[in-house]
Amino acid sequence: MFFSIDASNGVAIYEQVVRQVKFAIAEEALQPGQLLPSIRALSVDLALNPNTVARAFQQLQSEGILETVRGRGLAVCAGVAERCKELRRELVSDRLRSALSEALRAGLNTEEIQAIVQRQLHELTSQVAPQ
Repeated sequence: MFFSIDASNGVAIYEQVVRQVKFAIAEEALQPGQLLPSIRALSVDLALNPNTVARAFQQLQSEGILETVRGRGLAVCAGVAERCKELRRELVSDRLRSALSEALRAGLNTEEIQAIVQRQLHELTSQVAPQ
């Protein structure tokens, strides 16, 4: 798979797996009905404890994102792409709110914050292709 885990970013590793599966669904890199790698295979690929991957997959099942396909493994549920897109938007919104709050507490005014955001957006959009 195409996941990237960062043990030093402050987000629990299983939660990073959960988010990345949801993001892959939102980006349509994972399609409804598509099987995910086995717990063992993904844990080897990402150099993670299998229990960590199992916990992530269990959470995704309990949220109705993944379903068990008898004899085959776990697959993406139908109709979850839009929900995953909304969850991604909420996560980004929460992170932006936190960063903006920190900027305000640091004494930056609205114009300074807007200038920083515009500069960062400009730099990032020149590096990353928009979706």
